[in-house]
Amino acid sequence: MPRLFIAIDLPADIKEAIKPLCCGLPGARWVPDDQLHLTLRFIGDLDHELFAELYAGLEEVKAKPFPLHIKGLGTFPPRGKPRVLWLGLKKSDALIDLRKKVDSVLRRLEIPLEKKKFAPHITIARLGKTPAPRLGTYLAANNLFRQPPFRVTSFHLYSSILKPEGAVHTCEAEYFL
Repeated sequence: MPRLFIAIDLPADIKEAIKPLCCGLPGARWVPDDQLHLTLRFIGDLDHELFAELYAGLEEVKAKPFPLHIKGLGTFPPRGKPRVLWLGLKKSDALIDLRKKVDSVLRRLEIPLEKKKFAPHITIARLGKTPAPRLGTYLAANNLFRQPPFRVTSFHLYSSILKPEGAVHTCEAEYFL
């Protein structure tokens, strides 16, 4: 079974608005717009039986649709050589609540949870040999990037296969709020 993760997709108009940001940075491998998403939880590899239990278990997650606001951009890691360029999100209690409900299903199924602190973001590029001055200029020029709120009405279970040119994501299921 490929690696699994749970994510929120972005609406087409938001993806379109992000496109102009995806250029002008040497050494950046831009995420294709059809793969832009907000990861709620990375899971990793599961056997087929546990995958089927997760597939069904996520149906139990109940939440109301809610708005999300894209606000600003930055890099990971916070210290050291930047490897990821991301778009940030305005704080959302509804998003945190949805993640807690997803985590509850994972715990019940005894699927180990990553220990990393949840930092909601949308990865737009992987950085390689990006010159630091160019990255600084790019961040300064785009750090005020904002979008009107978009409505989250579902989340997805994705599988991911790593390839030399980047990951290929496949939607395994959609769960409506």
